[in-house]
This record gives sequence, C-alpha cells and structure tokens, in this order.
Amino acid sequence: MAAFDDPLPANALPDNGPLAPSGVPLRRLLLAVGEPVVEVLAAPAGLDVSIRDVVILDPEDETVPYTGDLVLLIGARGRAAARLVRAAGRRGAAAIAVKADEGGGTEPLRATALDAGVALLAVRPELRWEQLQSLCRGVVDDARLGGSSDIGEVSGDLFSLAQTIATLTGGLVSIEDSASRVLAYSGGEEADELRRRSVLGRRGPEAYLALLRDWGVFRRLRAGEEVVRVDEHPELGIRRRLAVGIHAGTQPLGAIWVQEGAAPFTPQAEEALLGAARMAALHLVRQRTEATAGLRLRQDLLAGLLEGRGEPAALADSVRVDAEHTVVVVVFTLRDDGSGPGPDRSAVELRHRRMASLIGVHAAAYRREALVTTLGSRVYVLFPSLARRTAEPSVLALTRKVVAAARALPDLTVQAAVGSMVDSLADVRASRTEADRVLDVMGRDPAMDVATISDVRSRVLVGETLERLREDPRLRDPRVARLVRHDTAHGSALVPSLIAYLEAFGDVRAAAAGLHIHPNTLRYRMRRAGAVSGLDLSDPDERLSAHLQLLLEQGR
Repeated sequence: MAAFDDPLPANALPDNGPLAPSGVPLRRLLLAVGEPVVEVLAAPAGLDVSIRDVVILDPEDETVPYTGDLVLLIGARGRAAARLVRAAGRRGAAAIAVKADEGGGTEPLRATALDAGVALLAVRPELRWEQLQSLCRGVVDDARLGGSSDIGEVSGDLFSLAQTIATLTGGLVSIEDSASRVLAYSGGEEADELRRRSVLGRRGPEAYLALLRDWGVFRRLRAGEEVVRVDEHPELGIRRRLAVGIHAGTQPLGAIWVQEGAAPFTPQAEEALLGAARMAALHLVRQRTEATAGLRLRQDLLAGLLEGRGEPAALADSVRVDAEHTVVVVVFTLRDDGSGPGPDRSAVELRHRRMASLIGVHAAAYRREALVTTLGSRVYVLFPSLARRTAEPSVLALTRKVVAAARALPDLTVQAAVGSMVDSLADVRASRTEADRVLDVMGRDPAMDVATISDVRSRVLVGETLERLREDPRLRDPRVARLVRHDTAHGSALVPSLIAYLEAFGDVRAAAAGLHIHPNTLRYRMRRAGAVSGLDLSDPDERLSAHLQLLLEQGR
C-alpha cells in the first residue's frame, strides 16, 4: 500500500496482460492488507471467491461488466450506495468495497449485498481509496504475472511480512527481487519520489538504480547480510533508507528496502531487517520451487513432529543437534482481551497472520535455524542448537521481546510459554507438551505475558487434576455435590464459605474477613456444611478432595 499526493486513476497501474482465470481469492486480498482497515459485512459465497481485477465503479455507465471484479464504490456511502451495490452485483462483481459511515447505517447495504449475492467490504473512512486500490492491484498483478494460486499465496505472505517489517522499523517497506522488481510493499504516508515511482512502475526507475549501482549499494547487498544505510538526497527526492539483501546461501534473491517516514527508524530496525531477510528468503525460494518445498515443507515437518506423527529424521537436513546443545519449543497465542475484532473469522485470521509474521521475524533474527509453524490458534517456534548454559535465559529474553513488540500494536495482545530444554529432536514433543500446559494455565490469568513451568507448576498440577476430575465423574465425591445442591436449593452460601475457609488454611478470622462476615458466622457455616454434606473437615485428605471438587464446581 503506498501513499500519493494526487488521486490515483483506475488505470494507474500497468497492464500486465490477461489474468489467470482463477484470479486471487478474496481471503488472500484481506490478508495482504496487513492491518484491520477493511471489515467484511457480507460474504454470501464465502471468502474464496476469485478476484480478477480491481476497478472503480462509474455510476454513469450502466453497461460496463464487472465479472469477477473487486469494485471500489467511490463517492457514495450508506443508504445512498444501495442502488449501486445492487447494480454492480447484477453486472457480475465478486466483491464491493464502500466507505463505512461514521454513524453506522451499513445494515441496509449488507442486506442489499446478500440479496445480490455479492461480498461487501466496509473500508475505514480514514483509508484513502488509492491506497486500497494500489495494494489490491499489487496482489492481483502478482497473480497475473505468476499465473498460479500458489504464487498469489506467496505474494500475500510477502505483503503481510512487509507490513510487519514496517511496524518493527517505523518505515515504509518494499520487498524486491534480484531484478529490482517490487514484489510487495507496506502502507504508510510520507512516500518519496523514488518509492512512488517504484510502486507505480513495479520496478525502481533506471536512473535511480544507476545511482545505487554507482554508490556501491547493490554490491554490498549482494555480498552478504549487512544492513546498508543510504543517506538522504533531497535534491534527488530520496529520503534516508535502510536495505538488506535476501540470500539463499550465497545466491542473492533480492532485497528489502525501508524508507524513513515522518519519524526516525526504531532502535531495533536493523535487527528486524536481518530476521525479515531470512524469512523473505524462504518465501522466495518457495516461489521458485514446487509448492511442497522450502518453507511449507519445513513447516509441515515441524507440525508433524510436534503432534507426534512425524519422524525426527525428517528434519535432520534442516536442524542439527549435537551433545553440546539443547532444543526448546516456545508457543504463542493471541489473548482475547476484548479489544480484538470479535467473531469475524476473516479479521481473526488477519490478526493471527500478523502475529505469526511478527514471531517469524524475531525468531529468524535470533537463530537462522529457527523453525515456525502454526497448529490451530497457536504459533510454535523450535529453537535448535542452543548453548546449554545460556539457553533458557536467552530464549526467555527473546520471547519477552516478541510479546512486548506485539503489545505495542493496537490489536495484538500475545501470551507465550517456554517449554522444557530437551536433548534431541526425538524429545521435541515433550517440550511442546510442557509449553502447552503452561499456556493453558496462563489463559486464566490475563496479567501473565510469558511463563515457564517453574512459574506456574502448582497451577499446572491443580489444573490437570481438575481436568481428570472433569473427565471421570466416578472420582468425584457425592457429598460435595450434595453440598452444592443444598446451596442452590436454599440460597445459602455454604460452598463459598467452605472454599474461603480451606484457602485460609482453616484460619477462621482471615477467612471471615475476606467474606466480610463475623468469625462466629463462619464457624456456624462450617458446622452446617459438615452436617449437610457428611464431610469430615478434620481429615486432611477429605479437605483436599473437597477443595479440588469445589474448584471444579466453580468452573476452574
């Protein structure tokens, strides 16, 4: 997504020939946006409908077909747009984007779109139409060049990665191949002339490329992983830049460029670029090979190993572990703190993809051999070949850095758990299992960001004991159930009183103070609880058993 001073006409991007009939799935376009600026109001045919082009609707021309197009409905909002939505649907549009009114009013449009069988997207008022068109046309153009859905998928991943890099560096990002063709780019204001012309032309202007060659920039980018600084040249319309080469071994694949915007680069910009270059290399290698090779294969192999259905030998070429080193698994998940996008599956998927990109950049910067994969709603990172003496503190420090980076974003609140250090790939599942156990417990404590088993061991033990009770009713004491039924039938408070008493280790005064009742009232309730249930509260085993089952009854 790029920012421009003047409105962008519908035909501003170059025509690269006929698009492959399959087009780009709408889901891929939503992922490529890189930030939650578009809301799906209606999708009667799902999010896998194909988008073949991005066009601007002309209300004066009733004959233009929109078959398979994403139609940008400019100049009409709310109820006034209903007629145009219906017309675009009749003319074959796959999806229609409208500006959402500040005061709502989208429900009539949604009903119209559902009736017309067309997807409806609500665009935030502050997003400029030319930004949205430029980004979406970029993804469509990449599919047009590649002619396959796999290439489109890689492109979408690169756009998400570009947006992640932009967040971490504070600049405007473009990812280019070895011929300086723009593959993906981020959003942002303050684009200089070089960026504008590169994005519009899908390649850096030759005059500027010649200057970069004269300055030795390309030579340094091809030489290795050095982050190259390019000074500002106001007389040429060039702002300050950071760049890093993308390599597969010694073979250059391209480069990542970050233009400085209105604010300076972030302190971690160079480190983020290094990790991003390693991730981008995997994407570009995958783009050049079969769909099952490269990044996807490594992710699938790791997923199989973590789930216990794969063989450690399958990863032997990618991960080597010797007797002097250790391996660990770290798991991340999004925490639902009420500030997220709600139940909209496409929005949740977008947040999850952004989280995965953020984790991948940091992991690659920390260890080249790090592997990242997703299972369900959780993202797992395998860190191999760690020095035993410093492994745990260094991984904890990295994990905290990732969580802090996510916290700085408006809609990514992440929790993470570090598994046990293990000796070989054969033991990786044990590290993953422990990390999952820790994360399960953390889900009940939103204040916890990062933890290991040593931080929550007692909670894990209690949690797994309660799970065992939940799964096997035969282990439960019917006397506790009798006490719960009594409270329900008579409106009494024997259960919470007993829990407070047990959690205070039998200290009546402390428990009574927590309940805001007189100690004699609590003593009466304890005698009454014993009489109603038949429990012997002087027996430590019965107290422990009753306490666990009461916690289960409370939904713990």
